Amino acid sequence: MNKYSLNIIDIRIETPETKTICFKQPGLRKIKYKAGQYITMFFKINNRKYARAYSFSSSPSSNSNLEITVKKVPNGIVSNYIFNELNVGDVIEVSEPMGNFVIDNLKPPGTVYLWGVGSGITPLFSIINELLNTNSGKLIHLIYGNKNTDSAIFHHQLNALVDKNPSSFKITNFYSNIDDSIESKTIKKGRINSEFVTTLISKDYNHKDSIHYICGPTSLKNLIKTILNKIEIPATSILSEEFKLDINLNELDLIQDSTVKILYLGNEFEFFVPKGKNILDVALDNDIEIPYSCQTGNCNTCKAWVSTGQIKMLGLSDKREDLSKNEFLLCCSYPLTNKIVLEVK
Repeated sequence: MNKYSLNIIDIRIETPETKTICFKQPGLRKIKYKAGQYITMFFKINNRKYARAYSFSSSPSSNSNLEITVKKVPNGIVSNYIFNELNVGDVIEVSEPMGNFVIDNLKPPGTVYLWGVGSGITPLFSIINELLNTNSGKLIHLIYGNKNTDSAIFHHQLNALVDKNPSSFKITNFYSNIDDSIESKTIKKGRINSEFVTTLISKDYNHKDSIHYICGPTSLKNLIKTILNKIEIPATSILSEEFKLDINLNELDLIQDSTVKILYLGNEFEFFVPKGKNILDVALDNDIEIPYSCQTGNCNTCKAWVSTGQIKMLGLSDKREDLSKNEFLLCCSYPLTNKIVLEVK
C-alpha cells in the first residue's frame, strides 16, 4: 500500500459537528482517485497508532486539492482528535485511494439515484459534483435524510448545485425534526420510508436502467435494497458504501475464546481473543502494529493466511470472491477454534 504525506491547507466548518479538511495535492506524485473513493489517515494518539478511512468529499474534476469531511462521533478517539486537534499546516500520513463505490461507464438513459443520511452524504457529494462537472448527461436525484437543515452537511452547496443545474439535478430532503408548515414537494417530514421509495421509483418509466448509490445506516440500506430487488433492479446497479461492519448477534453463537498467534515480519505475537472481539481489534489493543486500513472488509490491507485453526468473517455486506480458502480479513474475522495461527505478509 502506497502512502503519502499531505499538508493541511484549510479547515472548514460545515456543521457544528462536521469539518472539511483540505489537503494540498503533492507537487510531484499527485494522488489520482475516483469520485466516491476513500483514503485512510494514520495518527498516533496517546502512544497508539490509529488508522481511519474517510471518503473524499472533493471530486477529481472539480477540485484541485483533496478534501475529506469528518463528523465528530461521541467518544470517537480519532474523529474527536481530527475535529479538535488538527490545524492548518499539519502534515498527515494517508494511504492511496481505495474503494469501489464509484462511477464507472454510466450511460443514459437511466437516472442516478443517491440515497444518503447524515454523514453518508460525503461520498455522494463527490459523485454528484463529478457527474455534474463532467457533463454526464445523467438525471441525478439525491434523497437526503437529516434531523434538520442545521445538521445537513453541504446544505447550502447542494442547493447551489440545484440552482445551477435545474434540469439535471434535484433533491428531496427528509427532516425528522421540522415544523409541518415547511413540508413541500422537495421537503418531507420524517425519515425515508418504503412508501416514498416505491412511489418515486414506480414513476420512473425507465427505472430498470437506473443506478443507485446508498450510503447511510443499515436500516436505510436494507430498506432501499429490498424495494429495488422487488422491482427487479439489477444487483449490479445497486452500490452501497460501508462505514462500519454490521454484525447480527446470532452470528456470534459459534465464535469462541481463542489464543491467537500472528507471524509478521519474522516476529511472533501471541494474545488472547475473547468471544465477540475481532482479531484485528485485539491485536491493536495489544500494541501489535499489523497493517490495516478500512476496517470494514472492503480492502485487503489486513489480509492474513490461516495455517492452524478456523476463523470466520462476519458482517460483510458482499461476499469476497477474491479470497482463497485460507485467506481472511482480520478486521472482520472471529475465531471458531480455541487456537489460531496465522501469517500476515
